[in-house]
Amino acid sequence: MQQSFRIVLAAVVAAAAVAALTVRAEEKPADAGWLPLFNGKDLTGWKLHANPNPGSLKAVTAKEEGGKVVAYTGETKDGKEVPLWTVTDGTLVGSGPATHLFSEKDDYTDFHYRVEAKINDKGNSGQYFRTKFGPGFPQGYEAQINATHGDQIRTGSLYPSFKLTPEDRVKILVMKDAPNKADEFFVQEVIAEGNHIRILVNGKQTIDFTDPNNSFTKGHFALQGHDPGTVVTFKKIEWKPLKK
Repeated sequence: MQQSFRIVLAAVVAAAAVAALTVRAEEKPADAGWLPLFNGKDLTGWKLHANPNPGSLKAVTAKEEGGKVVAYTGETKDGKEVPLWTVTDGTLVGSGPATHLFSEKDDYTDFHYRVEAKINDKGNSGQYFRTKFGPGFPQGYEAQINATHGDQIRTGSLYPSFKLTPEDRVKILVMKDAPNKADEFFVQEVIAEGNHIRILVNGKQTIDFTDPNNSFTKGHFALQGHDPGTVVTFKKIEWKPLKK
């Protein structure tokens, strides 16, 4: 009887140990090293240029709750108020005339940078990196976000907004059909190490490019609202520094 009790007790202890290890494994962060750029509550860490689109907007207003900016709205040339960037239900939504939302920090060099996003039908956006702060379309690299827009440069491409030879241009415009559907969340990652740039969509590599001119070496992260027909939604925005 005592022998049977000891066997049962040993089995219970072993099961408890396995359960404890399972709990600890579940509690351990799955993505160690990643740093959030968007907190899901407000626009802490982000900024909009005071005059982001001189051609379409007269003024920009920051809206606050509890001392934190939660939205930017714009006044159009004809006096209408339009939403530009809004935190809602834990997501960041970009819309309205073309604007770019910039990280406050401007010293990002080598990193892994990823977003979980969705773009509406005929919408156009971009995941900028090593970019300069300013009005209009900024100088910097852009990983395109575009499922069905009239611009044929799709999600997963590196936008050709910098000096390229015809041979190099072909290397970064590889996506004739977008790897994501409109109004469907997907993950796009950028890995930038020196002049070596890789882009992945839902874990599949779309770009592996070495920029011979090393066009942009340091700068802001930024998110693009391309035109009034665009509604882009970001659920996660995060980065991980890479050691040189």
